[in-house]
Amino acid sequence: MTTLANRPNTALLVVDVQVGVVANAHDRDGVVGRINQLVETARRQGAPVIWVQHASEELVTGGEPWRIAPELAPDPAEPLIHKAYGDSFEDTDLEATLAGLGVGRLIVSGAQTDACIRSTLHGALTRGYDVVLVKDAHTTDNMSAWGAPPPDQVIRHTNLYWTYQSAPGRTCGTVAAADADFVATTD
Repeated sequence: MTTLANRPNTALLVVDVQVGVVANAHDRDGVVGRINQLVETARRQGAPVIWVQHASEELVTGGEPWRIAPELAPDPAEPLIHKAYGDSFEDTDLEATLAGLGVGRLIVSGAQTDACIRSTLHGALTRGYDVVLVKDAHTTDNMSAWGAPPPDQVIRHTNLYWTYQSAPGRTCGTVAAADADFVATTD
């Protein structure tokens, strides 16, 4: 139901699953394993896999913390989006990449739940995409020392509110990694 014309395809978006981003993340190995399953499913179903990689003072381009987690293996033919802001669309070529692939529906996974994942979810929705969050394939660090709830609560709360998010002509929701479906829609 995307508001984007002639965009029947679904893509998997893997956001910031980088060595330094997920080093201390909640259920790191489980989440990375489920992302691997999602990547395999998307590829098997012929859906694009889009990788997003953040750079900052802590994630210096080319450094070990900046690299994609070693358990994941992006195909060199798959798009890699470099970003410097929380929203994966902000000041990147993500929108042009998705338009070129005819994508109007995104299935989102990655890190950090309470930062780049939330920003990207909302960025996609406001740009007209249908947006599905994979409820067991996103994670965050424990930021409770700074007043945030524990990471499992941050993840559960994000899943709860994204399940019921809506906007005119667009759909949102959550899905378990095992149930993700990348088949193109028919408008």
